Amino acid sequence: MAWFTFPADNLLCRCLGISITVWFTLLFVFIIMPAVLGVSFGIRSFYMRTLLKIFEWATLRMELGAKEKNQELYKPYTNGIIAKEPPSSLQQEIQELRGSANSLRSEPEFEMADIFYFCRRGVESIVDDEVTKRFSAQELKSWNLLTRSNYNFRHISLRLTVLWGLGILIRYGVLLPLRVTLAVTGICLLLVLTTLVAFLPNAESYLSEKVHLMCYRICVRALTAIITYHNRENKPKNGGICVANHTTPIDVIILANDGCYSLVGQVHGGLMGMVQRAMVKSSSHIWFERSEVKDRHLVAKRLGDHVADKTKQPILVFPEGTCINNTSVMMFKKGSFEIGCTVYPVAIKYDPRFGDAFWNSSKFGMVSYLLRMMSSWAIVCSVWYLPPMNREEGEDAVQFANRVKAAIAAQGGLVDLIWDGGLKRAKVKDVFKEEQQKLYSKVLVGFISSHSCFLPQTAGVTVQT
Repeated sequence: MAWFTFPADNLLCRCLGISITVWFTLLFVFIIMPAVLGVSFGIRSFYMRTLLKIFEWATLRMELGAKEKNQELYKPYTNGIIAKEPPSSLQQEIQELRGSANSLRSEPEFEMADIFYFCRRGVESIVDDEVTKRFSAQELKSWNLLTRSNYNFRHISLRLTVLWGLGILIRYGVLLPLRVTLAVTGICLLLVLTTLVAFLPNAESYLSEKVHLMCYRICVRALTAIITYHNRENKPKNGGICVANHTTPIDVIILANDGCYSLVGQVHGGLMGMVQRAMVKSSSHIWFERSEVKDRHLVAKRLGDHVADKTKQPILVFPEGTCINNTSVMMFKKGSFEIGCTVYPVAIKYDPRFGDAFWNSSKFGMVSYLLRMMSSWAIVCSVWYLPPMNREEGEDAVQFANRVKAAIAAQGGLVDLIWDGGLKRAKVKDVFKEEQQKLYSKVLVGFISSHSCFLPQTAGVTVQT
């Protein structure tokens, strides 16, 4: 009898229907509607304060356990193989190796002792260089109840283990499904609404901005992102380029949550391609074909044409070209600084206590990375809008880029490095080797010694190191 069903089946279906209805009602009332209206109920801030108290308690328990066993809780940053001294100039170190401050003679002369300087610097770079460690996450000083952020399992007590297990249930049983639902909702709304806005050319600009803001805010809530914006009076304006340090692909939605930007990127396929095609229908984003990306003149021309139109939104660019682990800022590519327009620097700093936002693209794919983000406790960060900057007279694009980079590093509390982030996958360029060779040559001929003004200038000295 097909029409006959057990009472238990009816009860199960009703309970399931009520649960789904309640789930989506709460989702709509407390998350989607506030995102649409741009308001917040303060739930995420309360959630963050609660997590901090739990982390402090967990760290205190581990410190007590380590103290009872007379063991170190945190391993030192270096491995003890080398101990770096405060940095000094090449000339000073060469003089110390030669044993006398006046050992640089009037005639260029190489001494065997000079080799030890380059050997020591080479070994230091191999063991603990400034580049490699910028592409890996660092261990936290306090445990955030994520297994991947703690290596001191021997100090975890039974109560901490129970708390960690409860955290797994909350993160994967409650937060992850909620966040995936929000992310799918935000992406679907972006695809549908941007396509619809494209059919309304008269209201395209206004509606497109509202649609993008709403969808980005939903996606931000899908990560439980808690963002603090500083100095909003310096927000990027039309006809300019916004440049920021780059830690993760979600930098885009972190910034777009507070204002709309025109994005620059390569054309993709699949879901990403669908999103790109939908976005460009209602807003002036700049997408390049794979064959066009390496054409610097074409890229510069399209960027220049965009900023020349003051009705178009500011361009968002990450000049580093790769993700850095939020401890430093690496070399800015000069292309964005050759356009000749106003540059709006932005510094982004993430709080690693709630989740490591750094994307190690050589270790994790995009999907696995996003799942790690959605299964973390939260994404907490601060964004500083710096005063707009323009290229000064006599300043070339590289100098301008370095000046902007230094300002971002200073504001975000990041280390300002000269190295190219492309070293993540490529070899060191010959130009860096030649710089060291030229510097050593100048030391030999006395160009930068204290008595250089009394020495004859010698040209054509080449040193192979």
